[in-house]
Amino acid sequence: MPNGEQQRDMRRFSGACRFVYNKALALQKTNYEAGGKFIGYVTLARSLTDWRNGTKTPWLKDAPVHPLQHALKDLERAYKNFFAKRASFPRFKRKASGESFRYPDGKQFVIDQANSRIKLPKLGWIRYRNSRDTLGAAKSITVSQSGGKWFASIQTEREMGQPTPASTTAIGIDVGIARFATVSDGSFIAPLNSLKKHQQRLARYQRRMSRKVKFSNNWSTKWHGAAVCYWRSRRITPVRLALVAATLPKKTGSIKPSFFASIVAMAKMPMRSARSMF
Repeated sequence: MPNGEQQRDMRRFSGACRFVYNKALALQKTNYEAGGKFIGYVTLARSLTDWRNGTKTPWLKDAPVHPLQHALKDLERAYKNFFAKRASFPRFKRKASGESFRYPDGKQFVIDQANSRIKLPKLGWIRYRNSRDTLGAAKSITVSQSGGKWFASIQTEREMGQPTPASTTAIGIDVGIARFATVSDGSFIAPLNSLKKHQQRLARYQRRMSRKVKFSNNWSTKWHGAAVCYWRSRRITPVRLALVAATLPKKTGSIKPSFFASIVAMAKMPMRSARSMF
């Protein structure tokens, strides 16, 4: 688990990435209003060096350079998606949008699965809860905060063969709202209604927030409690999906990977090779 100093550094690193992203976006807008062309990543990377060595933002040196460079690549990707009409125009990132930063190269960090710890640049060794084994070569790692907890999402690359089904039978599955999943043999899986389960506690935190001065220390404490309630209710769905995917093959002998991918997409759960909590 990260200590207090490491958590402060992670918040500072994510804030630095957000600052670089917003500053580069403001520079793109100013350049476009002046009649200039789109500024590519290479030019912005040179500007990042000037920002790090300048007198106005010397604190950018405290953050590792690779996550800052990747923030510029994220902005370039957002512009390309906008030009290709796959997404709307890039917007400035807010502090409430979440804390996250990414190390894009596997050579920049070390994973010690035997001792459940990971070494990150300018953070040192951090112990984590190993939710699943990291198979293959690690390509990148994304550190993010959700519900007051820090997570490490590790993206890996490995060769996988085509799975061969062992069963000769098949079933149909329909994912809905009134019923979480309905199987063609007549059985179904009831929904959990995770938000309703935490609704009473969430309403209590929201009432307390309404009596506090906005953005004060007391208000922030209640806001954090409400965020944890949302996080717990949202986290139940991916866990439920994992249990469903584990029990259905026992009935049919096999299950197509496309089904699990579809219900994961419906739950908006990020598809990562491994997601472990610090």
